[in-house]
Amino acid sequence: MKTILPIFILFFLFSCKNDVDNMEAVYVSAAEMSEPMADKVSYAPSESSSPEIEQKIIKTAKLTFETDDLAETTEQVRKAVKENKASIEKDVEGKNNHSIYRKITVRIPNQNFEAFITAVGKGISYFDEKEISSDDVTAEFIDTEARLKAKKTLEARYLELLKKAGKVSEILEIEKELSTIREEIESKEGQLKYMQSQVAMSSVYLEFYKTKPAESGVAQSYGNKMGNALETGFLKVSSLFLWILNVWPFILILVVLFFIIRRRFKRKKA
Repeated sequence: MKTILPIFILFFLFSCKNDVDNMEAVYVSAAEMSEPMADKVSYAPSESSSPEIEQKIIKTAKLTFETDDLAETTEQVRKAVKENKASIEKDVEGKNNHSIYRKITVRIPNQNFEAFITAVGKGISYFDEKEISSDDVTAEFIDTEARLKAKKTLEARYLELLKKAGKVSEILEIEKELSTIREEIESKEGQLKYMQSQVAMSSVYLEFYKTKPAESGVAQSYGNKMGNALETGFLKVSSLFLWILNVWPFILILVVLFFIIRRRFKRKKA
């Protein structure tokens, strides 16, 4: 019995060692198999399937220049308007002490903006003012669209609640919320329509003028000189009167102080 026990212990240890060796062999073979598999697997970056976002850009231009012939320049502008499928929104003409001018506001399709500016600028040596700006409202447009979609989803949920409402108080409360939501939806829709209009049609503000010839060499009659002198004098008197109306409280205070100081001096002398 004493001889059998050591033999059994040795057999048990030998079998455990064989199991460990077998397990290590399994782990090694698994590791070796995983290496070529890892080489074969490629981790390609996933391509975005979302479509490109269309940019929303509002373009405006302001042009000011001098011309020798107002009628010819006006005709040139009208021709450019017709060729580029634009429309004249506003047309103002007038004169001042130094020039005769014309101001025209044009609304033009966005894709024809640059062509119109080039057509109007033909034959102009320099501009007194040439300002061209581009305002990117893409982010604002997307944000407004998202808010509008969320409001419409909320409206649909409230409509479902309205169908299930049983009490009059619940119905009134839901209708009140629906009214507020619908006002916000209309506001967002109006903002989107305005931005779409501004993006689709650019604005160009034109101002061109013709300088009046100098009249310094023209002789004035004595009567004209008298009339001009009377007019100038009347304007100066009017200006003085208006100035007095502006400062009359201070004048009143000064007069009162003058009489108080004068009375005190008289008492001292007496």
